[in-house]
Amino acid sequence: MDSKKMRRMLFAMVVMFVVLVAVIGITNLDTVMRKLGFTTDEQIEETAVIEEDTIGGQRGNDLSAFLYDETFFDPEVKFKSIESYSGRRVFLVMSSVAKDLRIMIVDSIGRLVTGAPFTIRIQGVGEYTDSDEDGIIYIDGLRAGEYSVLLEETEGYIVPNTITTIQVRQEIEYRVLDDIEYLILTEDDIDPEKEDKAVNGAAQVADGSENTELGFEGGNGLLGIDVSKWNKDIDWEKVKEAGIEFAIIRCGYRGASGGALVLDPMYEKNIEGAIEAGIPVGVYFFTQAIDEVEAIEEASMVIRLIEDYDVDYPVFLDSESAGGDGRADKLDAEERLRYHKAFLETIASAGYETGVYASKNWFNDRLDVTQLSQYKIWLAEYADAPTYDKYYDMWQYTSKGTVDGIETRVDLNLSFMNIDTSINHAKGAAGYSGIIDGDSGNVPTGSGEE
Repeated sequence: MDSKKMRRMLFAMVVMFVVLVAVIGITNLDTVMRKLGFTTDEQIEETAVIEEDTIGGQRGNDLSAFLYDETFFDPEVKFKSIESYSGRRVFLVMSSVAKDLRIMIVDSIGRLVTGAPFTIRIQGVGEYTDSDEDGIIYIDGLRAGEYSVLLEETEGYIVPNTITTIQVRQEIEYRVLDDIEYLILTEDDIDPEKEDKAVNGAAQVADGSENTELGFEGGNGLLGIDVSKWNKDIDWEKVKEAGIEFAIIRCGYRGASGGALVLDPMYEKNIEGAIEAGIPVGVYFFTQAIDEVEAIEEASMVIRLIEDYDVDYPVFLDSESAGGDGRADKLDAEERLRYHKAFLETIASAGYETGVYASKNWFNDRLDVTQLSQYKIWLAEYADAPTYDKYYDMWQYTSKGTVDGIETRVDLNLSFMNIDTSINHAKGAAGYSGIIDGDSGNVPTGSGEE
């Protein structure tokens, strides 16, 4: 290669190197200038923001610029969709026994919402308002069929925006109501002096010959007690040591005036204490039902209260006066029998043995016991020996008993039922022997000795 060509090649290579260095320098101009001391980091950042925001000759390429623009948001704009969903969220819970509809307004944790005049609309029927603001709307006299229910908007509450449907039955079904827990109150919710008014009819006609001791000589029944809040705190271990072989515990009552379903305040403590001490238990409920629907409600409440416990003795319906002014005191014998049967059949449908408690005079005058032969009968008669001449399975022989572990006087009972306490009757098993024939003038012997 001659010298002339060599010089041209070297020149081309130098030019290419210079161009390459220039391109690199221009691409990294900010870094070069900062290294040479001609500019600072702050100046470079300001320049970059300006350039980015003015590319193409217009502002707005910075998509976050609105965050710095004080005029972007209109302070007067109202968000109606947000406002309409502010407040306490409520829901509908509905049930039907027969030709009726009970609608309960509950909050997100299942409590009745009170203090607001909620209105519901039943399509094809009309509107109904919760005028007493107790969270419950009850409608009866409906025809059987499917009904659509809508809860109207109420200030301060978020209501469902959907229509709820329910099937109203033509005939009564004796089954436990699924939503009964919403109706159960405590004594903090009512006036107990007005509502808890059961009157002991047997005590009113006692002849003074009753035995107040624990048990009878020559008797073959099991010795038991029945208790409620009136017996205060009980030491169940001492009760067991005293020889008590079973306990019938009041779980609740229906208010004699207002008709609310009320939990006995000592129920849970009593049933848990008795079971822990090894004492077989049953329960009783004081009724003030004035129709079959209320009787089913009462039975449903009882089932809810006992379903978590081993209940070996029957569930008894306490049938007695509330002092003459109770809401159920004026029922005739036929009505009372019908409502009692609704309770008993509902309890039986859940797999429990069941029966009725009443005084001798009540059974004779206010209730046709011959129509209750398939149920257990718990007689209250305070005499040296019962004079009641019909069958019974258990006898409450005094209300003046004393038992170690109970500071008050207590009801004492003899049971003539064969009870297999190894069976959990909550599961539908039964272990009773049958009808007992009471013998006037003698302590009943029972059909099966314990």
